Amino acid sequence: MLEERRTTNILLLIITVPLVFYLLKILSFIFIPLFFSMFIALLFLPLMRWLGRRNVPRVVSIIIVLLLVALGLKLGIELVQLSSKQILANNAEFLMKAEVKMADLKIYLLENFGIVVEQEHGILGQLFQKENLGSTLGFLNSFLTSLLMTVFFVVLWLAESINVHKLLNSTLLKRKHTSVKTFMKIEKDLIKFIKVKVLVSALTGIFTGLMCVFFDVSFPIFWGLFAFAINFVQMVGSFISVIMLSIFAFVELDPTSVLFFFILSISLVQVTFGAVLEPIFMGKSFSINIIAVLVMLMFWGFLWGIPGLIMAIPITVFIKIILEQFEGTKVIATLLSGNENSIN
Repeated sequence: MLEERRTTNILLLIITVPLVFYLLKILSFIFIPLFFSMFIALLFLPLMRWLGRRNVPRVVSIIIVLLLVALGLKLGIELVQLSSKQILANNAEFLMKAEVKMADLKIYLLENFGIVVEQEHGILGQLFQKENLGSTLGFLNSFLTSLLMTVFFVVLWLAESINVHKLLNSTLLKRKHTSVKTFMKIEKDLIKFIKVKVLVSALTGIFTGLMCVFFDVSFPIFWGLFAFAINFVQMVGSFISVIMLSIFAFVELDPTSVLFFFILSISLVQVTFGAVLEPIFMGKSFSINIIAVLVMLMFWGFLWGIPGLIMAIPITVFIKIILEQFEGTKVIATLLSGNENSIN
């Protein structure tokens, strides 16, 4: 009887897991804003509790949080607009430099390696083709829809219309004491992760922009914003930022020691904040095995694209804490954890 029940459970698991992944994929337009909103709500949860202790009505507290979120969005939009104006004011000069560098590169490849590079349109033409414009408008439409859904879910989280504690208590963790402890650990670790990640990403963006100003590389505001945003993608973001900016700087700077020192500087910024300060701020308790990180990045990136890459590590931490609560899954939680080969 016990053997039959175990076999039935295994078969149910084999059927359920692919079904869950399929639903996560096709309903990504709901799940992505839902998870993003949860992380935003967790970030403001201490403020909500602080206001609650001072007898501020919950409705007023939610309005205050939404105003702070709106202020953050407004600041981001202002920076994007400033960056856009900067790019539009200098794009002609940069594109001329880029065309010259591309022509020199084509000649170098032809003379040294016999490689012929054919280019139907110039760089300017490629950037402003109608197809690209249509894709941009489609992206903006999708982004605004996701943003509105995220704001809606943030209100639900803060109003406790969606209550993770009650959900855990009635489903996975039916023992009340365990449920409370688990929820508190999830909340504590995720809040810590979000705060540290935002701080480290902001510092990375600021110093990347300052390096661009110091070495006279164009569009420092844009590259600062890019470094800030891409840094939320664990491990991979740092490499992408350095590679993209190095390629861009190749157009701006002569391939001399100046270019070398610029690449070295932006690499040091990434290493200092990402590989040194971030682990110190996170602490040893917040550790995930490097292999697990790479697997989760690939999995959630495949499932949800860029949002999946950003949320891969917080979701992994959430799963790891849940798995630690059951004897049968503690081994998996241990495999996800890291000791010597870990990131924080």
